[in-house]
Amino acid sequence: MRFRKSTLLALCAAFTALGAPVWAQSQQGITDTEIVVGDIVPLTGPPALLGVAHNIGVKLAVAEVNAAGGINGRKVRLISEDDGYVVSRTLQGMRKLISVDKVFLLTSISGSAQGQAALPLLKGSGIPAISTVSFSDDIHTPPIKNIFAVGTQHPLVAEQLTEALAARNPGKKWGVVTQDDEYGELSRRGFDAAKSRKNLNVVSSAIYKKGQVDFSSEMLRAKNDGVEVLYAGGVVGENVAMAKELERLGMKIPMGISYVSRVPVALKLMGSAGDNVYVLDYVVAEDSDKGRAFLAKAKSLLSADDLSKVNRFTFTGYAGARTMFEAVRRCGKAPTWACTLGQLEQLKDYETDALSSPVSFSPEKHLSLQKLVLLKANPETLTFKPID
Repeated sequence: MRFRKSTLLALCAAFTALGAPVWAQSQQGITDTEIVVGDIVPLTGPPALLGVAHNIGVKLAVAEVNAAGGINGRKVRLISEDDGYVVSRTLQGMRKLISVDKVFLLTSISGSAQGQAALPLLKGSGIPAISTVSFSDDIHTPPIKNIFAVGTQHPLVAEQLTEALAARNPGKKWGVVTQDDEYGELSRRGFDAAKSRKNLNVVSSAIYKKGQVDFSSEMLRAKNDGVEVLYAGGVVGENVAMAKELERLGMKIPMGISYVSRVPVALKLMGSAGDNVYVLDYVVAEDSDKGRAFLAKAKSLLSADDLSKVNRFTFTGYAGARTMFEAVRRCGKAPTWACTLGQLEQLKDYETDALSSPVSFSPEKHLSLQKLVLLKANPETLTFKPID
């Protein structure tokens, strides 16, 4: 989401003025028997589709480590805050977790705009934090001492997805539809890079207004222009609407979509229209060996209600939390913020069993850029399968 910079700065200044702890107490959130960790994501409203799933992944990581005796003998206690994907609520919730609940670390900093707005507070507090939901350049480039991210970059995904589909569909006519915001700009940047490199024949292009629900005009134009492959730069509902409209028009063509749409509800809504849908993701496929093992673990440790809400964001929430717990574990019996951050910066090829590649950081690189894998939708099973 995009917010006016002046609005974000005003919010940041207002909350910072309340007195952020400056590299406060590196021992906060630690007792002889427990470690308190915080998680802040949207648990209500439309973005809860990803926020709840992420939080379930964190809960799974907590349940797993506690079942094994905790981190060096200390059990982990999770405190979760719902920001509803609203910047002011993110700041309120984060301040509560840091200053009132006094958590030792954070397993999320919510979405892009939320994380950007919280940067002054986070940097001032010094609390170790990881993001697996947002990968805005502001949170990792240049590196911020106490903030790390595991994931990818939107232009890179768009570029590699376009190139992968181009390799499978040589000489075809392309269409591209993207959103009129920062996310759309990043997606188009990646698509344009692939277009130039592969000399793609793009015959139809459209930018739609964020929140749009009717794509009959854009898809009819694509049909009239002879589009044979479509890059659909929506989030979730927009991609569903485009796929359904293509089917209505009798266009059975490959369609590339964002991994954000790699959730069961999207495929359920698409129905048979999802037969030709592809995504590029760094989360393991559900029907892969790692995916099946992860889901079996989730079934043994989660409630039936939580299990019903699992999606790809559960995998990433788990991976981020597990990465943080590993850094704390490597600090031994007396973990501190300084030690935890130092261990994160030394982390190399750490296997989370939830992502397509291991996690690695360094002092110069606080974004662990994960390997992207091409997946194809299977509407019958509501999952995506890896393809060559």
